[in-house]
Amino acid sequence: MTAIETRRFTARPDTTQGWIDRAREVAGVLAETALARDRANETPHEEVRLLKESGLVTLLGPREHGGAGESWRTAYRVIREVARGDGSIGQLLGYHYLWAWAARLVATPEQIAEVEQLYTSNEFFFGGAVNPRDDDLVITDEGDTLVYRGRKSFSTGSKVSDLTVLEGVLEGTDTHVFAIVPSRQEGIVYGSDWDNLGQRLTESGSVEINGVRVPWASAAGFVDKEFQPLTYNTLNVPTIQLVFTNFYLGIAQAALDAGLSYTSQHTRAWPYGGDNKDSAGEEFYLLDGYGDLQAKLWAAEALVDKAGEEISAVLHAEREALTEQQRGDVAVRIAAAKQRVIDVGLEIATRVFELTGARASSNSVGLDIYWRNLRTHSLHDPVAYKRAEVGRYALLGEVPEPTWYT
Repeated sequence: MTAIETRRFTARPDTTQGWIDRAREVAGVLAETALARDRANETPHEEVRLLKESGLVTLLGPREHGGAGESWRTAYRVIREVARGDGSIGQLLGYHYLWAWAARLVATPEQIAEVEQLYTSNEFFFGGAVNPRDDDLVITDEGDTLVYRGRKSFSTGSKVSDLTVLEGVLEGTDTHVFAIVPSRQEGIVYGSDWDNLGQRLTESGSVEINGVRVPWASAAGFVDKEFQPLTYNTLNVPTIQLVFTNFYLGIAQAALDAGLSYTSQHTRAWPYGGDNKDSAGEEFYLLDGYGDLQAKLWAAEALVDKAGEEISAVLHAEREALTEQQRGDVAVRIAAAKQRVIDVGLEIATRVFELTGARASSNSVGLDIYWRNLRTHSLHDPVAYKRAEVGRYALLGEVPEPTWYT
């Protein structure tokens, strides 16, 4: 059975803990069918509907427009909880939060107000056609209008989005322009080519942009066709890198949960060790293994929470106040958290098979989903470069120069 359970949610939470509890409720619904839905590999319309009905979509939206007005610190916890139920949907929600915040990152105050009212009051869901490894979309200036054309290999959230973030370069210049446009229009054609090992329900396939027209007034951060730069503009990369880190952490937590549950219910003690035990719970190698993994996961979680606290503070501070050093300090902390979670998560998703036993490799158990999901997305950018960023900071006192990946 792959259908998402219909859920009637109570009134929207009015506390931070209430929203985290709501995310756990959503995760519980998703977890019931996560494996079956992964195998069916269908467009996650019902899953996004669940996110909307739960109120999680407008977690960061202004309260005056019906949003929760919560902080990024809360959003990161929510992403993690949802990913614990379904890694793909945790990713979708995390990317949505990033693109919903895109206006705050680069737009003018007037543009920010317009975008936040639009998406919050309508509970719109965001996708994005921004992939720096591809050629840039080409933007033609037609006076009062910009016209976007080109192709992107990846567009997470594509077919389930209401709004799409476009980014391209003005023809004949090196000027990048972000814009938010309706996803359902003739000029946007989504490919049906997302068929990867993991994170299968993220709708991350290709997209063709064929003459999408945007008024110059909607070019994010531009006044009279001139961009108004701030250091704050460069927070998009550390913000989304910590989105990655949190849904990786949620997947890792789910993998350990699954292993513990299986072992407590099904794993049998080994009868040929010379010091035979009556139950798996008495087996020293199992206690040692799970103790090792749990300790590593708790340590990684503490580092991730610290990084979330730090970037949330700057994301919600005055945009003009952010310095390059502050930005760099936060980016390094996130780089450290990301590498730790990837290493620990992949170790858990692999070693859990050793701790559950041969019968746990059955497809009906589905323990492979956690490794597949983690392995797929953790290849987004080489983790070795994150280690090098931390190394330069520790050894040389250097902070990362802002790029599309740092």
